Amino acid sequence: MNNNNKHLSHSHHNHGDMDHSKHEHVSTEEHGDHKNQHHDHHAGHDHSGHGGHDHHHHGNFKELFLKSLPLGIIIMLLSPMAGFDLPFQFTFPYSDIVVAILSTILIIYGGRPFYQGAVDEFKQKEPGMMALVSLGLSVSYLYSIYTVIASYVTGEQIMDFFFEFASLLLIMLLGHWIEMKAIGEAGDAQEELAKLVPKDAHVVLDDDSIETRPVADLKVGDLIRVQAGENVPADGTIERGESRVNEALLTGESKAVKKGPGDEVIGGSTNGEGVLYIKVNETGDQSFISQVQNLISQAQSQPSRAENIAQKVAGWLFYIAVIVALIAFVTWMVIEDLPTAVIFTITTLVIACPHALGLAIPLVTARSTSLGASRGLLVKDRESLEIAQDADVMILDKTGTLTTGEFKVLDVKLLNDKYTKEEIIALLAGIEGGSSHPIAQSIISFANQEGISPVSFDSIDVISGAGVEGKANGHQYQLISQKAYGRNLDMDIPKGATLSVLVENDDAIGAVALGDELKPTSKELIEALKNNNIEPIMATGDNEKAAQGAAEDLGIEYRSNQSPQDKYELVKTLKEEGKKVIMVGDGVNDAPSLALADVGIAIGAGTQVALDSADVILTQSDPGDIESFIELAHKTTRKMKQNLFWGAGYNFIAIPLAAGILAPIGITLSPALGAILMSVSTVIVAINAILLRLDPKK
Repeated sequence: MNNNNKHLSHSHHNHGDMDHSKHEHVSTEEHGDHKNQHHDHHAGHDHSGHGGHDHHHHGNFKELFLKSLPLGIIIMLLSPMAGFDLPFQFTFPYSDIVVAILSTILIIYGGRPFYQGAVDEFKQKEPGMMALVSLGLSVSYLYSIYTVIASYVTGEQIMDFFFEFASLLLIMLLGHWIEMKAIGEAGDAQEELAKLVPKDAHVVLDDDSIETRPVADLKVGDLIRVQAGENVPADGTIERGESRVNEALLTGESKAVKKGPGDEVIGGSTNGEGVLYIKVNETGDQSFISQVQNLISQAQSQPSRAENIAQKVAGWLFYIAVIVALIAFVTWMVIEDLPTAVIFTITTLVIACPHALGLAIPLVTARSTSLGASRGLLVKDRESLEIAQDADVMILDKTGTLTTGEFKVLDVKLLNDKYTKEEIIALLAGIEGGSSHPIAQSIISFANQEGISPVSFDSIDVISGAGVEGKANGHQYQLISQKAYGRNLDMDIPKGATLSVLVENDDAIGAVALGDELKPTSKELIEALKNNNIEPIMATGDNEKAAQGAAEDLGIEYRSNQSPQDKYELVKTLKEEGKKVIMVGDGVNDAPSLALADVGIAIGAGTQVALDSADVILTQSDPGDIESFIELAHKTTRKMKQNLFWGAGYNFIAIPLAAGILAPIGITLSPALGAILMSVSTVIVAINAILLRLDPKK
């Protein structure tokens, strides 16, 4: 675990060219009020640095709305709506002065977050939504104050816009409050992860007594006791006890894994039926959960291409709206009068708020990140989702990615009739008895499964480069490779298998075929890739024969005997041909090519993944997760496009309408209606993001 955490911390400090000085650390204990993290996203500026903006930045909209509501209602009761006498409105001498004072309080209190946002936007030289809202509020407020003063100076009544001003401000605050709720509900992977770590741990003291202390106070080296059904409080190694541990939320592996002394456990995983005594290896910021949280928050704070587009569009909308509003103002001044001109100007500014646009992408991202995390897909670099759905080629490592990476006995053959199959297996297991080589181990465990006890050998020696030899019951045996045996055997060998021959006195008496099995989901993955027009290529360090076997089974192109350097060159060549390349590898030896590919996917069992070089980490070693990733890429990108359309598209109809283009035929919009329309587009965008789903795993 330790070396893996080095990887993790390293990746965390060296993540592309992100400026971490701006980035908030999210530790398990104090991950802040994460629901408001995206708070600033719709301010239309680059938020790659907003780690955990809390409500202070744009105010707590729920509180602002509820406190502004009574003020707004009084203003709306005392101030007639432009050109209409509504039955519930009333006035009294000097009521206009009361309204002016109340409106001044309202703009200072309720309008504060919009003006703060506008100042931020202008500082960033990227005026957007907040600038537009502030402009609309200012125009309606200032003009209305002017009408009150003018009516006392000249004595004639001029129409004011206090009703529109108050209704606009209340609707904007309400819209923001609804939106904050939606963002909170769009799902937040980090909070879910933080909940997994218990608050307290049971520490075993030297005298074997138990002390309960907060997880935050645990130290490396502490011995902790975890009862059945409890969550593990920190990363560590089991000292004593056996149990099944469920790491589903961390590694995506749904089945509980059997663990005993010497095995590693991850903080946040759930202990099954046994009691475990665990020695703490990592705590706090260094723990796996904390590292994963950091990766998630890095990914969420990196603006992707779609978000940059959204930001640009928001900027254009600001300028378009201001220009159209000015044209509308001048035109209506000429055709009608000042009050008419003001109302069209305000409506244009309000309706053009690229509000939904500011949310369009962050909401989809938040949802997509937490969906992925619940499937064991950690997307470190968000842009990889946008790139992956246009990919042309996927290069897949063989061992451990498409195959299980474990040697298995595929077949045992008798080559003469002196021995039975059981006796051959007993001899094979006996001669391999002293070896820790994976092939030897797989033969021994095969004999075990078959319930056959190994023959005991008197002496066993290694034959350099060929195999092993030994003596048993006065006979001399050798287990050597087919190549070393050097003669053709009349038998059919399973595709891609390696063959070892058991020889007695220069006679082949038996043979064992060993192979690396394909994972059950590998074939489905290849099919899914082909359906998505992504060409799969298997690149493996294995020999030609083994590579060919696996590639033929899967029906794909392959390259054998590939060193890490060869894989790197392969990615480079394909990229030079103008292809978009996804590389899938198990981390360590594939690191250079993972980093070079357009999208690098590291596939590995849980924590032992080299997280530095990959853009996406699949915590399970299941090829089916690559399929889920491609699906996530397609669906996320589709939602982003839909949301961009909803967020910006409606403006192209609404802005000219708001400016009064259809007024000659009697169709106009009031500022309040403009604000409602704008809020509706925001709600549509939020709901659309929450509807992002992945198909259930087969």
